[in-house]
Amino acid sequence: MSGYWPWWAGAAGLALITINYALTTDRSFGVSSAWDRVLHWRRERRLEVMDEEFTDDRALADALAAATAEHFGGGPAAPAAPPVARGTSQLLETDAEPAVREDASAADPGPAPLVTQAALLVSIFLGGVIAAVTSGRFRLRFDMGPGFKDVVTASPVTMVILLFAGGMLVGFGTRLAGGCSSGHGLNGCGRLRPVSLVATAVFFGTAVGVSFLLWKVI
Repeated sequence: MSGYWPWWAGAAGLALITINYALTTDRSFGVSSAWDRVLHWRRERRLEVMDEEFTDDRALADALAAATAEHFGGGPAAPAAPPVARGTSQLLETDAEPAVREDASAADPGPAPLVTQAALLVSIFLGGVIAAVTSGRFRLRFDMGPGFKDVVTASPVTMVILLFAGGMLVGFGTRLAGGCSSGHGLNGCGRLRPVSLVATAVFFGTAVGVSFLLWKVI
């Protein structure tokens, strides 16, 4: 382990990355969701274009009114709003709507732009390459090292099959849990979200149990 950062330096680096991402994008840091959106970039791009077309609330209201009229056809005018009794106060619609929109946008800023998610994944890859090259440990290899060979298998074909199956299980579990170790472990636990605390405890506890089973029992 002498070639790695001390644990406290790694923890501080992860914390700074998480905080910086939240401040610059106003969203939670997550890798699995970014990977999913980049893989389905055509669909996500169409959704972004649709959102851009309706950034103006008045344009959205006009489009909805036109679609409603086209679907149901012309009809009698809508009944007027009931009169307001004297002595009672009523907020004007124009005064109430902005506050509602601001609260809604503050509560759910929506997904990050697709280009931001792609930049995140590319940065993770480039960061790993730069760290390996600068440390002098960069080399292409097609195995998991002597530890994997001794404990699991030395057959290249079996190794590929096991790694593929493990990757499929990790991906399934990540989508089932609604996030990965970065989304739940870094952001969710940092914000004390109960679902993230449970998810993190489950997948880290499972990893510890499987590691113990491989190294101590099998």
